[in-house]
Amino acid sequence: MYLLDTNIISEFVKKQPNKNLIGKVEAVPSASLYTASICVMELRYGALRTPGRADLWGNIEQRIISKLTILDFGYREAIKAAEVLRDLHAAGEPIGIEDVMISAIALTNTLVVVSANTKHFCRIADLQLENWLI
Repeated sequence: MYLLDTNIISEFVKKQPNKNLIGKVEAVPSASLYTASICVMELRYGALRTPGRADLWGNIEQRIISKLTILDFGYREAIKAAEVLRDLHAAGEPIGIEDVMISAIALTNTLVVVSANTKHFCRIADLQLENWLI
């Protein structure tokens, strides 16, 4: 089961989405595809900041997000995120809070994070990570 990160979901709204990504998604049952409420926030924010694309959010919501199970950031995820933050700071390798929250959702739900942002996510202990764009 997979948690799709923001940069993976964003790929689907491009004029020519990555062919490796399309192939991977088609090979996985849709019931195994998730995203995080944090990713929804990032996508909505990006759409709001894109001038001249009033239809962008509707397109993302209708074509992509509606096909994924969205996992919320709750109590268990907050506890896990605090542990991840502690470990990253102790190692001197902090990353953005959004990525910490996304990883906590994945770890709590035993999901593989699918992201092109391997530079950040690879720092998190026990997190399974794949990049479907390569």
